[in-house]
Amino acid sequence: MNRWKRIIAHIRAHRQLFLLLAIGGLYSLSIALSNTFVNVYVWKKVNSFHALGVYNLAIVTWQPLAFIVAGQIAKKIDRVIVLRMGVTFLALFFLVVLFSGNKAMNHLFLLGGLLGVGYGFYWLAFNVLTFEITEPSTRDLFNGLLGAMTSVAGMIGPPLAGWVIASSEKFTGYMAIFLASLCLFLVAVILSFFLHRRGSSGRFALRPVYDERKKNKNWRMITNAHFFQGFREGTFVFIVSIFLFMATGTEKALGVFGLINAIVSFMTYSFASKYIKRQWRLRAILFGGLLLYASVFLLVFDLSYTKLMIYGALIAIGYPILLVPYLSLTFDVIGQSNQAKEWRIEYIVMRELFLNGGRATSVLLFLLTITLFDAKEAIPSLMLIVGTGHFIIYFFVRRIQLSM
Repeated sequence: MNRWKRIIAHIRAHRQLFLLLAIGGLYSLSIALSNTFVNVYVWKKVNSFHALGVYNLAIVTWQPLAFIVAGQIAKKIDRVIVLRMGVTFLALFFLVVLFSGNKAMNHLFLLGGLLGVGYGFYWLAFNVLTFEITEPSTRDLFNGLLGAMTSVAGMIGPPLAGWVIASSEKFTGYMAIFLASLCLFLVAVILSFFLHRRGSSGRFALRPVYDERKKNKNWRMITNAHFFQGFREGTFVFIVSIFLFMATGTEKALGVFGLINAIVSFMTYSFASKYIKRQWRLRAILFGGLLLYASVFLLVFDLSYTKLMIYGALIAIGYPILLVPYLSLTFDVIGQSNQAKEWRIEYIVMRELFLNGGRATSVLLFLLTITLFDAKEAIPSLMLIVGTGHFIIYFFVRRIQLSM
């Protein structure tokens, strides 16, 4: 009985933290249901690597612009309102897909832009709220719990979505899944009304935060690391799901891939949040980066369904081991940077500009490669290049020196 009282008291004391986790969980479930299948939906409609690249380029170019606008709104008004706007834009994306049908495929850059704006507003607000609501003592726990919730969402979303889509005629299954994602985003909007309003003061000053890279080595290293994080993510976020669909011809395979990935990821996140201490962060980031790059070799030689499943399991180990300490380290660097309290929003925006800069570079390289060379032959070689991104992170973060 006393144990339950302590748990309830802990939840009440950290009510805002758990509310933010709940919103993050709803977001994760909505994305798990639809995100992988959106790219396959576009692929089935247009059957073009170039169109797919343009769609994803729109996401990663509109997203940083949205971060800047969202940062200005958060600075002048309130970051909770920005969070609400982000979820609303994401819901609007699914409304457009649901009601425009094939017409949306003629405007892929605008469609991707709508998703990019939603991501930009959502993640700016979510990251700023994470920085404000968590403390150095609770950040590893928060990131670990959020990662575990994302993994649980991955256990439910892709298998369910894959079964619904594969069991339905034509594109009716896609419409059902997109509608479910829309409803989850609407619930997240409702939950956001229970978050405390968090105003800010001062002007939006992005240039001084960029110039801080010249004086603050820690800040320069962590932004460089985020560029290379994005360098892998830009292409891998869509090409793996297309490879899997091409290898099997069914969306059910994507669901199985997502399930295996989520189960292993859940176990790894649980381990990482509990056992990766501050003094082991660098070693964890190095090991996670090495594992993520090693997994790429499964995709470039004699690709098969079995290798794709093994790849899904390996990245489910690598990502949590890298991301839990890496995200905590990022917020610690920001927390110890010049005028962190006053410029916390600008620091988050600048971090995302470097991250999306890496993603955009990756997608542009993808488009250039498939324009100059045969796509099926050149893409595996490209993956060996952009796949180095998470491994390179270590060589920047190892130079970071924080005061305890």
